[in-house]
Amino acid sequence: MKIAGFVFSLLVSIQTLADISVLGKWKTVDEDGKAKSIVEITQEGSEARGRVIEILDPAKLNSVCEKCKSEKLNQPIKGMEILWGLKETKKGIEWSGGEILDPNNGKTYKCLMRPIEDGKKLEVRGYIGFSLLGRTQVWEKQD
Repeated sequence: MKIAGFVFSLLVSIQTLADISVLGKWKTVDEDGKAKSIVEITQEGSEARGRVIEILDPAKLNSVCEKCKSEKLNQPIKGMEILWGLKETKKGIEWSGGEILDPNNGKTYKCLMRPIEDGKKLEVRGYIGFSLLGRTQVWEKQD
């Protein structure tokens, strides 16, 4: 009986780890706790990419990236790819090596993502140079 309980616990733990992913829809929340948008993160090959699929502030529904560089300049933020090049560097724990665009200032930063709270939230860190020099947002998983 004890062995059956152990095996069941082990299977539940393995399933929980399999469910933890950066992929899916995430509500972006700024440092002040204000919800901004919904970003959908997908995987293409070994790379995670994220696109804004919904703007949550009705006053900004038709916003464009006024400060972006190159082809993203004056493009609608809704539908814009803002995350790219992230690779899973620690299985189920960390994705890094890519970049994130902040449409508010048009700047691109190196990016590191970590699922937290059993995959219910996503810690997204944008930084310049070393990860110590940057800022972190915690996004919330959407069903």
